[in-house]
Amino acid sequence: MNRIEALRAEIVQYSHRLHGNGWVANHDGNLTARLDEGRLLCTPTAVSKGDVQPSWLIVVDSENQVIEGSRRAFSELQLHRAAYAARPDISAVIHSHPPVCCGYAVSGVPLPYPLLAEPVVSLGPEIPMVPYFRPGSPELTVAIGEALKRADVVILERHGVLAVGGGFEQAYLRMELLEHQARIAMNAAQIGDARLLPAEEVEALSK
Repeated sequence: MNRIEALRAEIVQYSHRLHGNGWVANHDGNLTARLDEGRLLCTPTAVSKGDVQPSWLIVVDSENQVIEGSRRAFSELQLHRAAYAARPDISAVIHSHPPVCCGYAVSGVPLPYPLLAEPVVSLGPEIPMVPYFRPGSPELTVAIGEALKRADVVILERHGVLAVGGGFEQAYLRMELLEHQARIAMNAAQIGDARLLPAEEVEALSK
């Protein structure tokens, strides 16, 4: 199996996992892999991520024009382009709408973080919430780029979650852990106060 075939298999695998987790509905969510010369391997628009097949995937050029495949590109490629432009180490981007994270995203309430030690090691000391900007605006590109210089997974206000990684497994696990933290924070709010880790602990864990 060559690299492109392996990436196709991974995109299908993680598309189905997103749908199985209930993190996407209808045509929600999108996944891309960085190829070369500005090309991206992508899920197409207007398909359920629970149904995606390898043959459905498309390749777009640096102008987001489809150069391989028979389906259309999705409209949120800007989110992915902003991530790849911000950091050369990013090879895979996943965008989805995990329900608890999206609860924070639509309420405008920052996720209480960090509450536990382990996520600091896996996700870093901060989970930025990117302010809402109209899709396609240059402000959104700048905001995503700035946030991803500080973190590997970000909440998009009134939108969803964007997770990045050196591969799809890493990006997916980061998104999974973020949604888990959001559930814990929501439970803590129902019980009492969600107590953040002291700053000195966060600093020590981040070294």
